[in-house]
Amino acid sequence: MKTDKTINKNKCDMLPVNLPEDWSCLNAKGPGPFATKATLKTPEGKTVPWASRHRRKHHFQLDKSRGSTWWAPGAIGWWIGVLFSIGATCFAVGAIPSYLTAVGDTYDGLTFFIGSIFFTSAAFLQYLEAINTPYTPLNEKEKFRIHVWAPNRIGWWAVVVQFIGTVFFNLNTFNALRSNLSINQLTHLVWIPDAYGSICFLVASLLAWMEVSHALWSWRPRSFSWNIAGLNMLGSIFFGISAVGAFVLPETGLPLNVFLVNMGTFAGGVCFLVAAILLLPERVHETIKDPQVSSQS
Repeated sequence: MKTDKTINKNKCDMLPVNLPEDWSCLNAKGPGPFATKATLKTPEGKTVPWASRHRRKHHFQLDKSRGSTWWAPGAIGWWIGVLFSIGATCFAVGAIPSYLTAVGDTYDGLTFFIGSIFFTSAAFLQYLEAINTPYTPLNEKEKFRIHVWAPNRIGWWAVVVQFIGTVFFNLNTFNALRSNLSINQLTHLVWIPDAYGSICFLVASLLAWMEVSHALWSWRPRSFSWNIAGLNMLGSIFFGISAVGAFVLPETGLPLNVFLVNMGTFAGGVCFLVAAILLLPERVHETIKDPQVSSQS
């Protein structure tokens, strides 16, 4: 029977890091086939903590300047947080019935479409951030990448799946602007992209949650990363509820439950908004704690 120590040591073989010469991996852990946290050792005997999300969010490979917590236009992480915040605000506001009454169907639909564009822009920058994460634990500048196949990185899967989900929401919200759609068109052009987008968000959020937790579950409410992942998971669940309520009834062409549509979209938008805002302090304040990986961490 394998001990926890043996399992953690074997996880080193899954570590998505190119270790420099004479460096070694003391131990590592992570969910399933992924290694998301490790303790590395330098030739001088110094231990170096490594964590997948922390490395992805703090390498500053694409940053021209680090800036401050709330103002850093030279930092890609800052733009990701700002763009996600704007997109989430659009979805939350668009789901408020009184806003729909005030602006009408066209402008309400346009609000959702604009929000989806901000989501996609942020998701694309997040993808660039992920694929340009250095492959070594050193702080050396590496070449700029626009495409990477990295199935051994859970963070890569999370951002790719989320980006695909935002594209589905682009299709969903754009087609919802069209008038005089048949019931069949409403189902295939509006609801199905909505359902697929919601599924992608759920999968991406689960992957991001496991990347932060290094397992299926953790409890670290003082961590920015943990709260961001948890809020995104909650927001994705609410978006999923909205998609269920938005199912087009074949008899009438109307949503199954308008209350679920509005409630789920509004609540999901608020969760995504708070998570996006927390990306800003995470970028400059989050640190890796407990560098020695153990089965209890």
